[in-house]
Amino acid sequence: MPENACAVRPQAATAGEPSPQTCIQVARQAAILAVTAADDAMTAVCHSRSGATARLEVVMRAAHKEAVEAERHADRAEQYADDPAMPSSAPLYCARQAVDHAVRAQSDAGVETTAADLRAELERKLTAAEYAEQESARRQQEAEQEAEERAATGMDRENRDRAARNRYLAQGHVAELGWTAGHVRVMEAAESGRLYWQGGRARQAARRGVWDGGRRINRERTQALFAARFLVAVRQDDGTRTLIPSPMGQVALELARLHPAGLQRTDREAYEARFAKVRRRHKRRDDQKAAARLLPPLDSSARKLYRRPVTLTEQHERAEREAADRWEDEGGYCPAVKVPNAAATPAEQSSIPTRSWSSGKSAVQSTLW
Repeated sequence: MPENACAVRPQAATAGEPSPQTCIQVARQAAILAVTAADDAMTAVCHSRSGATARLEVVMRAAHKEAVEAERHADRAEQYADDPAMPSSAPLYCARQAVDHAVRAQSDAGVETTAADLRAELERKLTAAEYAEQESARRQQEAEQEAEERAATGMDRENRDRAARNRYLAQGHVAELGWTAGHVRVMEAAESGRLYWQGGRARQAARRGVWDGGRRINRERTQALFAARFLVAVRQDDGTRTLIPSPMGQVALELARLHPAGLQRTDREAYEARFAKVRRRHKRRDDQKAAARLLPPLDSSARKLYRRPVTLTEQHERAEREAADRWEDEGGYCPAVKVPNAAATPAEQSSIPTRSWSSGKSAVQSTLW
């Protein structure tokens, strides 16, 4: 074989951190060695002569202090290994700290520093088989955790993160709306597609399309939400004005649901909170009161940052619809090609347009009264 020929050699070891179990074992063993050294120092004090007692007591206290720290880090290594929120390197850090304290405890006690040999277990490179086993266990644990979270939330990781960002967003903007739980109920009635305005009153119809009777909805809250453009009026074929959430209103409703603690308890408290924000020395008192009666719009940054999470069920239904549409576009059934599952029956389309109040021609936003 030529001298410059390259031979591929199997890698003897693979770089990687020791497993959490190894870190726990090393940390616990280091704690035992540290406690043993502290006990030896205490025994030396008990058997010492009066002239050397003071010096040995100092040694005993120093060894005892290091032993306590070694045990504390050993306990933390176990806690961090069981906590999925902690980084994977946390048990290794605790194990190294436990070994360091054990070495100092033995050194202070004047015994052989056998704890230093434990560092080799933490610094040892994993073999290919050990590394593969560790990675397999890690992936399996992540898959199990993901399955549990999907079962609990009905969402994948991306949409769970989106929901978490929405909750954080709600904490900073719901209180600024000046809403109460009553405003949320009005918006939910509008979201159902059954809120309508007739004869100077707001009502929630028993069922969609029957604009007669139904439960009464608070007039003042409905007017305030409409004036602030959280609601948009849509004229039906029979002349009835139905109220539906505007795009801004839908986002505000979702945020209010995510952070109900930001809602005011009563209409009076909501008014006082709005009054405190619009209060200015140079303004007339009547102008300040009139401004406080108006609901402020949702901040534009919240409208831009909010993204509705999509559940796994919704993703599956959308995939089925897209597969069915693609199958129809390609000409339908083809021999030797598996027929996709039929799409689920689409939900009955609302008779109320969902276009924005600023762009839909059928929406009217002049006045309700």
